[in-house]
Amino acid sequence: MGRLTLEGIGKAFDGIEISRDIDLTIEDGEFVVFVGPSGCGKSTLLRMIAGLEEITRGEMCLDGERINEIPPQERDIGMVFQSYALYPHLSVAENMAFGLKLARTDKAEIRRRVDHAAGMLHLTELLDRKPRDLSGGQRQRVAIGRTLVKEPAVFLFDEPLSNLDAALRVDMRVQIAELHKRLEATMIYVTHDQVEAMTLADRIVLLSRGRIAQVSPPLSLYHFPRTREVAEFIGSPRINTLEVEVVEPGRQHTTVRLPGGEPLRVAVDGRGLEPGGRATLGVRAEDFVAPEQAEATLSARLTVAEKLGYETLAHLRVAGVEGTLTRRLDGLTALEDGQAVPLGLVGERCHLFGPDGAACPRQVEIPGVSH
Repeated sequence: MGRLTLEGIGKAFDGIEISRDIDLTIEDGEFVVFVGPSGCGKSTLLRMIAGLEEITRGEMCLDGERINEIPPQERDIGMVFQSYALYPHLSVAENMAFGLKLARTDKAEIRRRVDHAAGMLHLTELLDRKPRDLSGGQRQRVAIGRTLVKEPAVFLFDEPLSNLDAALRVDMRVQIAELHKRLEATMIYVTHDQVEAMTLADRIVLLSRGRIAQVSPPLSLYHFPRTREVAEFIGSPRINTLEVEVVEPGRQHTTVRLPGGEPLRVAVDGRGLEPGGRATLGVRAEDFVAPEQAEATLSARLTVAEKLGYETLAHLRVAGVEGTLTRRLDGLTALEDGQAVPLGLVGERCHLFGPDGAACPRQVEIPGVSH
């Protein structure tokens, strides 16, 4: 079992709060990813779960048992570190077995667990090698294997792929996902990489300034962010935002006036907004439409086209809008600098945020996505 509950968890250093009011339940077998900007407290929270940081207040329980005062080595929790932390003078097998030897585990049991973990992680042919003879991806697998042989109730991963190149990160991401499916174990994973979060997680915990900003499945977080901050953090390229005037708030639709003067009925509950007040319209790069499909249009001109092969990201300027807007296009779209590119808008594909940054609840249904 590996059900972890956090109630009112907080951490302070010299009177300065790093984490506060953390209430979270992670179910047995769930894969949860902590994400957020640098300094948001995600690694501190992970270290509190591991027992490497003292909890200032609140209660943490594993399978119903309070673990606040239990030292790290006695918790049924294993941690995979960013730096691998392998002993250079020991072989792969010896590195994987090290913790079990310290725990005075029977030699035959150690061998069984090491062989089993090596098979799962495709390390069997490497057991006699030293870390210096391994690639970065192989070293990371050994670090995972060293945790795996302990057979913990909960696995913790602290940015385990950040030291790998792009190709290895993709490979290891797939291997970690496969490992979770085979083990059906509880896994908690810290990363700043949105792709890792979106592809690995059953649920994402987005942290901001030491607090939980939102907890949702990946697609729910993407399509139904509760704040502008969440919407701007999740998604690449970043969501486009532009200031609009509120014309007519409503429960199912809220009409706003775009910078060019055109009205747009956005499918949100905007009853908390004031007519004549300001709001922020959010549009994902893929949610612009062709002019003939649009309910309203913005006139834009191309400044930069990023041609990535499988897609083109067009960065555009719109009169009256600060900064640039980004539209996702087919990779073979022909574009020229300064070209006029109309940006079509449909109210059901837009977000709307109030002056306080809170999202107006979207009044749309997306198949397979809860909100």
